[in-house]
Amino acid sequence: MVDGASAVAQQLWAPRAWVQGRWQDSVALEVAADGTWLRIDPDTAASPAMHVLDGPVLPGLVNAHGHAFQRAFAGLAERRDGEHDDFWSWRDRMYGVALTITPERLREVATHLYAELLRGGYTQVCEFHYLHHAPDGSRDADPLAMSRALVQAACDAGIGLTLLPVLYERAGFGTPTLRDDQRRFATTPDDVLALRDGVRALQAPHVSAGVAIHSLRAARASSIVELAQRTAADAAPIHIHIAEQTSEVDDCVAASGLRPIDWLARHVPLDSRWQLVHATHASAAEIDAVAASGAGVVLCPTTEANLGDGLPDLPRWLATGTPLSIGSDSQVTRDWREELRLLEYGQRLTLRTRNVAAAPLAGQPSTAARLFERVLAGGAAAAGFALAGLQRGARADLLVVDAADPALADRNADSLLDTLVFASPVRPFARVMVGGRWAVA
Repeated sequence: MVDGASAVAQQLWAPRAWVQGRWQDSVALEVAADGTWLRIDPDTAASPAMHVLDGPVLPGLVNAHGHAFQRAFAGLAERRDGEHDDFWSWRDRMYGVALTITPERLREVATHLYAELLRGGYTQVCEFHYLHHAPDGSRDADPLAMSRALVQAACDAGIGLTLLPVLYERAGFGTPTLRDDQRRFATTPDDVLALRDGVRALQAPHVSAGVAIHSLRAARASSIVELAQRTAADAAPIHIHIAEQTSEVDDCVAASGLRPIDWLARHVPLDSRWQLVHATHASAAEIDAVAASGAGVVLCPTTEANLGDGLPDLPRWLATGTPLSIGSDSQVTRDWREELRLLEYGQRLTLRTRNVAAAPLAGQPSTAARLFERVLAGGAAAAGFALAGLQRGARADLLVVDAADPALADRNADSLLDTLVFASPVRPFARVMVGGRWAVA
């Protein structure tokens, strides 16, 4: 079903590469036969055995949250025919799309999306996967049909994949069952673990699996605790949507007496495996609790803007040292440069100041550099990687910047990353490597 994808041991040379948190010149990079970096040596002259790359080199980023099937819906909800439109009305329309997706169509849509994500600078995607059953809600003869379509799409495109089958049981805090238009999403803890293990058994290249919980409103408290207990010995990540909408926070307080993140921190042992997606409406105390636990937060700036979710308290998340990553979520944007730009601009608009993410007193005056470093490390945790970036032992992923992009004209190393994020380059990355193989060349 899934073709193998072996790395090729090779030696590369870049005129400039992002190594150890800064641009370094004349960098030799060697890929081992297992698709990891064998060595990264700055200030090294190119030799005839090296393949010379024709632009600056960055490590690839992890897209820490996405729903591939929603790529088919991107751009189709940007009109309002009634008096009111919000996240919940968008969601109703999105469910209509979900009911039409077959395994074959999912593979087509996901392959298209994953190719776009590669050109946008992502080399791994965390797929928050809750579209499981037949359109009528019945169980497929092959329970892995939809998961297998996503795995094959990732292999077809050449991107890495962390597949996260989702626990989804009910329509809301006060509704014990799913709505009819949610019928394809129904899962129990047993289902989720079976899907996780089924994906792992495929042994597809650069594909791993963890688990996810859709949200506190969509899963019973007992099931959330059960899934946490049954995965306690598993090092793979656990993702959950949380505190995305203010009404969700209000409903959680009404149902439990606690805010969502507060409830989660009190009922499961949060640690570095846990990834809190959105966490838009988090109190200061909740942010501090997440930071103390080691859990990460996945921000999805373009989707959060598109859906009218609101803005996170980015300064506090940054100040507490919480691991941060970014995701493309509903797929209205598929380039990490746009995500980081909007993440910063949203803060500027609400705080009415500039370079919110910069930290000159900590030796990080570049806004883009500080954000990039944080999401590089945070994305690794979200995907379940032990290492990330251009360093020995990490998977050999890299991006070659298109040096001919007009937005980059006459930029030196001090301003290159800021320019990549804030000067709106129009060209995708020229070449993309995943695990020692060229996925975009």
